Amino acid sequence: MKADLLLTNARVRTLEGPGNGEVASAVAIWRDRIVALEDMPAHRTIDLGGAVVTPGFHDAHNHMAWYGLSLDEVDLRVPTLDALYDAIARRAAAAPAGAWIVGAGYDENKLGAHPDRDALDRAAPGRRVWLKHTSGHMCLVNGPLLADLGIADAPAHVAGGLVVVDADGRPTGLLQEQAQQLLNRLVLPYPVATLVDAIERAGRVYLSQGITSVTEAGVGGGWIGKSPVEVAAYQRARDGGRLPVRVELMVAADVLHDLPAHESDDITLGLDLGIRTGLGDNRLRIGPVKIFSDGSLIGHTCALTEDFADSPGNHGFLQDDAAALRTRIVEAHRSGWRVAAHAIGDAAIDLVLDAVEEAQRRWPRPDVRHRIEHFGVSRPDQVARAAALGVVPVPQGRFVGEIGDGMLRALGPARAGWAYRYRSLLDAGITVPGSSDRPVVDGAPLLGMHDLVNRRTDGGLPCGPEEAVSGLEALTAYTLGSAYASHAERDRGTIAAGKYADLAVLSDDPAIVDPTTIRDIEVLSTVLAGEVVWER
Repeated sequence: MKADLLLTNARVRTLEGPGNGEVASAVAIWRDRIVALEDMPAHRTIDLGGAVVTPGFHDAHNHMAWYGLSLDEVDLRVPTLDALYDAIARRAAAAPAGAWIVGAGYDENKLGAHPDRDALDRAAPGRRVWLKHTSGHMCLVNGPLLADLGIADAPAHVAGGLVVVDADGRPTGLLQEQAQQLLNRLVLPYPVATLVDAIERAGRVYLSQGITSVTEAGVGGGWIGKSPVEVAAYQRARDGGRLPVRVELMVAADVLHDLPAHESDDITLGLDLGIRTGLGDNRLRIGPVKIFSDGSLIGHTCALTEDFADSPGNHGFLQDDAAALRTRIVEAHRSGWRVAAHAIGDAAIDLVLDAVEEAQRRWPRPDVRHRIEHFGVSRPDQVARAAALGVVPVPQGRFVGEIGDGMLRALGPARAGWAYRYRSLLDAGITVPGSSDRPVVDGAPLLGMHDLVNRRTDGGLPCGPEEAVSGLEALTAYTLGSAYASHAERDRGTIAAGKYADLAVLSDDPAIVDPTTIRDIEVLSTVLAGEVVWER
């Protein structure tokens, strides 16, 4: 037998064997699978010159279409409000007549304040301006857009959200959480062709960063979805050879509805035809249902049991009535879905854990692996309870670096170690995935691994250093951990005979390199399904 491709003269970090520490020197590939970890005859041989080979990275929580769209928007990751207004003014001066000015990625924790609606009107006279917060949980619009919404001078009440006003009761332009949906009638749906372009743009970036698979964290509805036919965009991308990576799609809970199935089926909630978690194949499939229980930590809208340290009297809020959220989680479980519940604050985490426990008690299912997306501010008792229930927390290590300074201000020193834990989760026996929540932060996996290991903010402050993990554990999170969170560990996540030949070729080994230099490791090439799909 001849392999199709042999990668040789390499340090192959298989993540197999005792302590996930086994290392080989070659990888032989036939078609889309690994067939051996040794030199053998092959139709094509690549000498890697001692480079490191790891499993392809899997981002367990990202927003692919949203990120792809943001690549065409004004980059608002700037240091000052003046720089933000200048960036808006430059785009307004160059944009066609009537075009909206859309920007993404601003963070008031770094700017000192949210942008001002009147200053935006001055920066872009006569334009409609829409600025998306880096968290995704709020946005800011200027006067003309507020007028379009009918709230230029007086706010509207929005369940699960807030139209922020100043001391005189005048809307500031800041729309938090569900209030963002006021914009939906003006901006949604995006055309499928636009979404296909965005998906492909995002995927090409992912390949350059060693990413071979992702979980898209919300399609089809709510403030997170871009179109009620969003799955069709991913299908069209795949059909046209424009889906660069493997994708699992979370379906927004807003699009689930009552189903008149036979009472013995226990299918009460879902999509037409009983479509649910698992439909699809190794390239594109339906994953969990995405349920939002609360908001953002740095945006001060997540549901905490105690006040934010820098906002006395404010402990955030739930996105819906607590009983309604609990019922939605229980009924989704009953109907065969895996649940991925967004819960950042510890009060929201309590609600989700209660619902999962009730669901399993009433309708037991083995090895479901319900997920809590972010698990952002978790008490020690919640870590133990998640482990006992078999729940998979999905925290974001990169948050510690890029938005950690804002998290520290929001939580204060007493709770800093509760933020986006890893060490405690591993010690509790939980298999933890690696993820970014891109485009909330830079989603390059090696940056995420760096922050998992070093636990320092980009401002240089320690952020829960007791939650740091080793380089090997960080690499395992972004590979085997993320595969496990998607029930995909039989096919990917480690380098072993029979698994998909999804690989990243790196300039150094994250497992043993100086921890302070993990972020400097380069991706040299990426292999997906046995094909070299990207090279530096």
